[in-house]
Amino acid sequence: MATIESGDKKFLEFPTSCAAPVPRPEDPVRVVPLAVAGVLAAGLTWYVWASQGAKFGVLLLLGLGLGLALFHSRFGFTSAWRQLIAVGNGQGLRAHTVLLGTAATLIALIAGTGSGLFGSQPAPAAGALGLALFVGATLFAVGMQLGGACASGTLFAVGSGQSTIVLTLGGFIAGSVLYTWAYPVLSGWPELTGVLLADHVGWFGSWAITIAVLAGIVLATRAVQRRRTPPPADVVPTARGIARIFRGSWPMLAGAVVLGVLAAAVFLVSGGIWGITSAFALWGAKVLQVFGLHPETWEFWRQKANAASLAAPIWRDKTSLTDIGIMLGAAVAAAAAGAWKIHSSIPWRTAVAALLGGVLMGIGARMAGGCNIGAYLGGISVGSLHGWLWGIFALGGTWIGLKLRPLFGLPNPEPADSVC
Repeated sequence: MATIESGDKKFLEFPTSCAAPVPRPEDPVRVVPLAVAGVLAAGLTWYVWASQGAKFGVLLLLGLGLGLALFHSRFGFTSAWRQLIAVGNGQGLRAHTVLLGTAATLIALIAGTGSGLFGSQPAPAAGALGLALFVGATLFAVGMQLGGACASGTLFAVGSGQSTIVLTLGGFIAGSVLYTWAYPVLSGWPELTGVLLADHVGWFGSWAITIAVLAGIVLATRAVQRRRTPPPADVVPTARGIARIFRGSWPMLAGAVVLGVLAAAVFLVSGGIWGITSAFALWGAKVLQVFGLHPETWEFWRQKANAASLAAPIWRDKTSLTDIGIMLGAAVAAAAAGAWKIHSSIPWRTAVAALLGGVLMGIGARMAGGCNIGAYLGGISVGSLHGWLWGIFALGGTWIGLKLRPLFGLPNPEPADSVC
């Protein structure tokens, strides 16, 4: 752990205007939330494994692991882009390169050798390149700056009891449903066929290009950070010694590697990339059906694959299982760290921003064919050009989102701050 921590400081935190604050000790374990979350996680895993089979049980377990790792490392996409654009701190984006590089390396090995578990075959796919991707990625990035979290961040924040982000999740689901209802208008925009690097240069060539670009990003963010000398990133409370493994917080590099390994494990087990947001449209449609409405008649849900997903139980949906696992895993981790708590008072402007941000992310993710996980991490890790383009337009959307945040009373990092 000490070696990783030293690596964190050399790789991530260079240079800043002052030293980062010393982490505070974690609060005592929240016994009741820990017991409830632990029982739910164990019970649901048993049920899914028994009723749907080992493949789906393992996917739920991988979701639990993702939730633990996301919370323990407080791994951020929203904050990383905000810190880079606002004050030039590239620490978070450099952590992204470690996550992306780890996932890309393992996925190249899996896809290149045709490996799979439970009868799955690796099926990397290239996302389409077009107007919907550009608009969707931009909308998503604006939404995550208003909503306070990205797709993965929304799930682990909800699991850890952050009340405001529950509103973001509600808006996320509503926006996803709105997209499926308006699908005839929001689809069919001009686009080109996607590009999968492995189809042109093989899996080793695809991996080498990806790693080279990631290395370039590291150098670029270091140059920006050297010129702007931003405030350091804030720190979170942490346990001491061996307890840190179970109660947090993990060094960000450790979290990036663990998340990359788990993302590759999802690919190995299911044959497809780790995704998040498609489940929100499915959950919303099923809720509408409970209330007697008929989303199955909409054009989106009449497509063969979507119709089959809507007709099946959510326990057979890969993305739903990992999403639910993330929330439960984060709840276990947050309760063990003493950080699980519900905030009853939410400023009205913050609540409006959370809902609006969620709606924009729901629409944007579906337009772009994915979010910061399904499009950005998933696309780049399989060598799809659309993942890189998603990231570029998301940076532009982040800039717009930072301009809008003050309208809702949300602060942005400033160069004179002690932390960002």
